[in-house]
Amino acid sequence: MPRNQFQRMFFAFVTVLITVHAYVFYSLYVVNGATLMQINGADSVIGAINAQGGVYMLGRYMPVWSVVILEFAFAYLLENVMGSPCSFKLACRVFNPQKDHHMLFETAVICATVGLMCPAMSLIAAFLYYPYYAGFNVFTLLANWLKLVCLNLPFAFFSQLFFIQPLVRTIFKAVFRKDIQRQNALRHHRNELAA
Repeated sequence: MPRNQFQRMFFAFVTVLITVHAYVFYSLYVVNGATLMQINGADSVIGAINAQGGVYMLGRYMPVWSVVILEFAFAYLLENVMGSPCSFKLACRVFNPQKDHHMLFETAVICATVGLMCPAMSLIAAFLYYPYYAGFNVFTLLANWLKLVCLNLPFAFFSQLFFIQPLVRTIFKAVFRKDIQRQNALRHHRNELAA
């Protein structure tokens, strides 16, 4: 899909923007929502977060918007440095993007991205959300990391494969419609010349 560095950066930006919001919602509401409401005696998750003064991160309570910004920064950097380049190379080991059906190749890229990004971002989250008030222990960190991977991997796989990536590809095609049409016309012209 993306053909140059600007398009790759745009694709990563939209992907991470949607993904971080989905994961913050998933983490706060689905995974920890009932616990937060019970501990704070609130009747809603946002009420529980407000009652405790924000989301516990880096040893203090921070507003939800700062959590989203911090996670976005880590995820965007990681996606551009490791996620996109490595997942493309891994997918190319199994499929040939010129010969194999594009859906197979795109699915392989998505699966490779989830396989790389989920453990990496879960490790970052294990540091960010570590209960520093209890003192630091590397075994607790590793246990929290493993727990986060187990909780996040199924959500990451299914949300990326069936919701986030189709949405991002639709947005990308709408934004770069003229460039895609130009490339398709050029490809069609080359095929006619070769025939």
